[in-house]
Amino acid sequence: MTIGAEERITRTLTEAFQPAQIDVVDESHLHKGHAGHRPEGETHFRVRIVAEAFRDRSRVDAHRMVNAALKPEFDRGMHALAIDAKAP
Repeated sequence: MTIGAEERITRTLTEAFQPAQIDVVDESHLHKGHAGHRPEGETHFRVRIVAEAFRDRSRVDAHRMVNAALKPEFDRGMHALAIDAKAP
């Protein structure tokens, strides 16, 4: 059974950051006709994550951490990621 990008993203971020809260939403359908969109979807995501790993990190650093963890997803064709990363 093949798992989708939403589940892979959730697993990857959970393993990397042990979040107190995580929400991953595939928003690809909202970007139909935009750059990077594919008919099969899984191109545009929104992540809200609350984890101790982000304490005392700037917003830019937290975004870099999330983007680095998800590099394999970008390599697979994810085009855009909206990130809300905070400490508890």
